Amino acid sequence: MLDIRDFFSRLPEFICPELFEKELEGYATIENVWDILKRIQAGFTGRHVRPEILGTVEEGAFLRGSDIYLGKGSVVEAGAMLCGPAIIGENVEIRHGAFVRGNVIIGNGAVIGHSSEVVRSVFLPGAKAPHFNYVGDSILGSNVNLGAGTKLSNLKNDGKNVRTRIGEHVVDTGIRKFGAILGDNCLLGCNSVTNPGTILEPDCMVYPCASIQGHFAAGSIIKLRQNIETVISQKL
Repeated sequence: MLDIRDFFSRLPEFICPELFEKELEGYATIENVWDILKRIQAGFTGRHVRPEILGTVEEGAFLRGSDIYLGKGSVVEAGAMLCGPAIIGENVEIRHGAFVRGNVIIGNGAVIGHSSEVVRSVFLPGAKAPHFNYVGDSILGSNVNLGAGTKLSNLKNDGKNVRTRIGEHVVDTGIRKFGAILGDNCLLGCNSVTNPGTILEPDCMVYPCASIQGHFAAGSIIKLRQNIETVISQKL
């Protein structure tokens, strides 16, 4: 069992702390950290949103649906699209060109940047997907940062349930769409890819351009090794 408390340290200050309660009527019991995604996919956001716009929606931004909460100090910049249901905390930046497709809960101080797409996901306080990122069916812990071009892939080519390796065991998560779970303070280098069902415990670092899958212990540095060959052109 992977306990959510081993991944996320700032749950009490999250905008929807009840999402992480072990038992919640009408939703899956949280036995493993990925059970949070089952709640999001079962419509948690839409049932808990209290629509209100307290932040700034710039001229030229697009809001689709009335089931959106936007907290104080948060900004939806011109050219961004925010679709409900969505719960957005305080001092969040949804930057120009961002596409938030709905069923998201975004904690205080988070960033969804230019050309980043987010759907059915949770950002804890300070999590950032700032440049050209895809975040689908994923959970980003506090202060996670995705390098430019990083993608959290959420669907297997065969469409079957995502299975992930935990120690010596391969576990069927029971989820068809499952991107990544990134514990607090994880840093992913530019153009890295997490394959469906990737789980990083806190304080992991992933090298740029790496393609990873599986479960990684806290503090892991996941390196990419490649051979580069230089050939001098005969035209010179």
